[in-house]
Amino acid sequence: MATPAFAVSEEKNRWLREKMAELGVAEADLEETFVRSSGAGGQHVNKTATCVQIKHRPTGIEVKCMKDRSQSVNRFLARREILERVERLQKGESFRDPKVEKLKKQKARRKRRAGGKYEKE
Repeated sequence: MATPAFAVSEEKNRWLREKMAELGVAEADLEETFVRSSGAGGQHVNKTATCVQIKHRPTGIEVKCMKDRSQSVNRFLARREILERVERLQKGESFRDPKVEKLKKQKARRKRRAGGKYEKE
């Protein structure tokens, strides 16, 4: 099954196809579901399933994307995120977002520091 064309430029569609081939990610490996998005958008958001969830079966990586009001653009963005994570995993790095990991560490550090501040003597 070929990679579908999304509502983005032909150049971006071509890049996606090439990157999937380069990393060995087949369209058949992806399990895609659609959900109603949350947040601003009113009645339009409540009526259409624009949020895209994709699971890469071989690695178990899951991505949820609801950045745009267009389902097609969200499908493209979710695939791009999956490819980034698969690439990091193949390089031996953590497939989690480094920015998110850094924020989690900072939050844990603050929690440890604050814990000693309120101890009873």
